[in-house]
Amino acid sequence: MNIAKNMESIFVAAVVIAVSVANAIAAPAAPLEIAAPRAAVAKAPVMEPPMITVVVVGKRPTAEQKVKRA
Repeated sequence: MNIAKNMESIFVAAVVIAVSVANAIAAPAAPLEIAAPRAAVAKAPVMEPPMITVVVVGKRPTAEQKVKRA
């Protein structure tokens, strides 16, 4: 078995094993503790803009105009 042919697969396997081991032994993140009490903040009322409506006004082409285009 020629090891040069399989070097890429060996590298990928080594990375997968290294990441798995690192995740297995990693300590869980400590919860963030806030020293200052939370202040009550009054929120401003949310004003949503009105929905935009697009109106397209036009006339249907007549039979004569359709023939002219074709």
